[in-house]
Amino acid sequence: MKRYCLALDLKDDPALIEEYESIHRQVWPENIKGILDAGITVMDIYRTGNRLFMIMEVDETFSFEKKAAADSANASVQQWEELMWKFQQPLPWARPGEKWVVMEQIFSLPHE
Repeated sequence: MKRYCLALDLKDDPALIEEYESIHRQVWPENIKGILDAGITVMDIYRTGNRLFMIMEVDETFSFEKKAAADSANASVQQWEELMWKFQQPLPWARPGEKWVVMEQIFSLPHE
């Protein structure tokens, strides 16, 4: 099992943030299926202020490239992503067109 942590900003507007959270209480079933089919076994999103933090745990079948290819062929995912841009904005250091930025792990509590 591999874990990825990603970050993204929301537009700093309390009404938009509230709407974004409301939408995420009922993610479309087709999108949930696409997430699971990609090999993502855990996906949690946290928020502080307007910054989002996503934790994903994936199985050995997962790759960002395969997920991106499947998403680009899925009309429901494309519609969802278009809707999400109403609320989201890229991090200042994101590459053009990049939404969620993979974070670099800098510490892990030693295991005994």
